[in-house]
Amino acid sequence: MTEANTHLGLCAACRGPLQLRFPSVVDPNTRERFPILACSECGLGQISPQPADLSPYYAETYYGGRHGFTANHCLRRRTRWVDSLFGAGENRKLLDIGCGDGSFLLAAQQQGWRGVGTEMNPEPARETGLDVFPDVASAAALGPFDCITLWHSLEHVRDPSAILRDCKKILKPGGVLLIAVPDAGGLEARTFGARWFHLDVPRHLFHFTRKSLASVLRAAGFAGLRSWHQEFEYDLLGWSQSALNAMGFPPNLFFHALTGRKLNVGKAEVVVNWVLGAAFSALALPLVPLAALLGRGGTLIVAAKPE
Repeated sequence: MTEANTHLGLCAACRGPLQLRFPSVVDPNTRERFPILACSECGLGQISPQPADLSPYYAETYYGGRHGFTANHCLRRRTRWVDSLFGAGENRKLLDIGCGDGSFLLAAQQQGWRGVGTEMNPEPARETGLDVFPDVASAAALGPFDCITLWHSLEHVRDPSAILRDCKKILKPGGVLLIAVPDAGGLEARTFGARWFHLDVPRHLFHFTRKSLASVLRAAGFAGLRSWHQEFEYDLLGWSQSALNAMGFPPNLFFHALTGRKLNVGKAEVVVNWVLGAAFSALALPLVPLAALLGRGGTLIVAAKPE
């Protein structure tokens, strides 16, 4: 989506009119504030205007280790989803867009896949011996691919529709696209509003609901196959960290402590966040499966194929 279209107030998914949803959402890292607009027809949210340069918002610590305390569980779950669609890799090709440090690609390779990745900063993943490129166009030469995955990366790209059209071009016949995004229409998002942990402005340029993701996929020539409504560690932190944010603590302090980031606050505040964060996480344990059962979890995962 171009910045010209953003200023015109057109939805990236359905071209419907945009309305102001949150006038001021804080970036937990820089403390800058950004507005979020939303389509009145399909519900897609977006930052407007997008920052001209996004690189300052991606610190070195952003790549890898962000949920290291549950990384193995996360990787096993994602490989199970891929296996449920394909079975074992059997030397088929997989492209992971926004592959981070390459952890998922390495896990997929252990299941027999030939993995290729893209990442804004490809060097950390390349150090593991993976083929990782800075964009989809560069990776396309190693296609076509049987499976393309976007694990919490579609919300980061400037033009989701263009990325999905590119994916369709490099998928093999019978290939599958697998997308995971925070669910901006889920119970967490509706409960916490502008304090929702997974808004993560300005790195998350777009905020998808089930309807808006379906609209973007349909416009790019994809039809949905299956959907899931939970990634446990994302959803659990979505409840506990959002509750702490709503209480007025420094944004995402509990999460930053969990993932070993540098903390510019006093020890007492860190201890309070550890104690409350653990308590809120325990209280949220039954909410995670309940929201998923209702189809309103903190994460939306969709498998789609070209029409």
